[in-house]
Amino acid sequence: MSDSQIADLARRKQLRTMARESLNAQQFSRLREVLIRIVPHNTFYRQKFVDAGVVDATGTHEMAVPRDRSELAKLPLTTKCELLGDGSSPFAANLTWPVDDYVRFHRTSGTHGHPMMVLDTAEDWQWWIDGWQHVLDVANVTAADRAVMAFSFGPFIGFWSAFDATAERGALVIPTGAMTTLARLDLIQTTSATVVFCTPSYALHMAELAAESGIDIASSSVRKIVVAGEPGGSIRATREKIESAWNAKVVDHSGASEIGPWGFADNKGTGIYVNEVNFLPELISVDDGQLIPFESLPLRSKVPIDGSGTNSECLAELVLTTLGRDGSPVIRYRTGDLVRPMINDKGDEGLQFLFLEGGVLGRTDDMMIVRGVNVFPTSVESILREVAEVVEYRMTATKAGQMDQLKIELEATENVADSVAELLRTRLGLRIDVTQVAAGELPRFEAKGKRFVDLRGDVS
Repeated sequence: MSDSQIADLARRKQLRTMARESLNAQQFSRLREVLIRIVPHNTFYRQKFVDAGVVDATGTHEMAVPRDRSELAKLPLTTKCELLGDGSSPFAANLTWPVDDYVRFHRTSGTHGHPMMVLDTAEDWQWWIDGWQHVLDVANVTAADRAVMAFSFGPFIGFWSAFDATAERGALVIPTGAMTTLARLDLIQTTSATVVFCTPSYALHMAELAAESGIDIASSSVRKIVVAGEPGGSIRATREKIESAWNAKVVDHSGASEIGPWGFADNKGTGIYVNEVNFLPELISVDDGQLIPFESLPLRSKVPIDGSGTNSECLAELVLTTLGRDGSPVIRYRTGDLVRPMINDKGDEGLQFLFLEGGVLGRTDDMMIVRGVNVFPTSVESILREVAEVVEYRMTATKAGQMDQLKIELEATENVADSVAELLRTRLGLRIDVTQVAAGELPRFEAKGKRFVDLRGDVS
């Protein structure tokens, strides 16, 4: 590691270990700088602020910049639907500058709605790369590493920024483009790769195919699997299944095209820290739709942990404001991500950042209420992954009248449908329809896994 890289690592560690009071002061100072730069030029946010009465439409008075979270709450929230715009432009509605000023194009996956075209300036892209360095710190990626990017380099953001961030560290970065899974496994072996970047689903699929093909990936040179794109890396059973198959450590990460790389794993892999250097987080209670004051959040050391390794309190939707990324900013953006937040007081490298136990638990619209019990797809996954015989699964949610219904299809090496159903009944207190299907019948995934099929909008 060069002297400059050592200095950068020390600087990032200092930022991550700031006292909460100093961190808050820095966040709102950066927010002020962002708003001063973008409000005169960003038509989308200027109009939102005018409509909310926080900016004078005549321009004769300066905007009152928030100094704390209570003042921030006076600014309007932003939704993905708003960013999609009215169809007059193919690009996201929150662009600050003319399109000619942008150098990076990405499009959202459209998993939860219409795809959105997102642009970044060169400065914005460096902001992405800087954010990824925190993830790479946790993964201990150095110039001596060889990193395989196991994803197709299409318009979906995937690991594009991870590619550039890893290259900036001096590591050898190996793209795999449209390669088949077997070709990627071969490339991992022939290049003696030490790090693999992929989704949790694809890490499991590569392990499955390797076993079928007689490839001993547990004996490969891979020591880290950096995952993103879906829940899984912070689900204990899923993480342990990947780590066992690969004999490598899983490092989770969270981000999105329209937001940026906003989260990185803790050392034990039990959850995600919000990168509060580059993002200002807020939380909306799922119970009553109100903002949750930070001072009321539970301490990590005091929260009871259930059998899946996840606490059972304080369910919230994550709201994020970008501190940077002037070309495509989001202010008080409702991510739609369900999280269980807490204040870290466990001494994990002295981090004061907001901690999300279990990472992203799912989407706000994924939550089901089955016979009065709140059920999340990640809760089911954490149970299914504990059963060694389960190879793949699919959950399908339907509605019967006003009641949510859930059925599960399994591929497994043995007949375990009845025992899985009993395990779900014991853990969740629910009788769920579990059936076993033939090997290879369920789909496999390279990008985001789509194991949860929501048909509740269909008429039954």
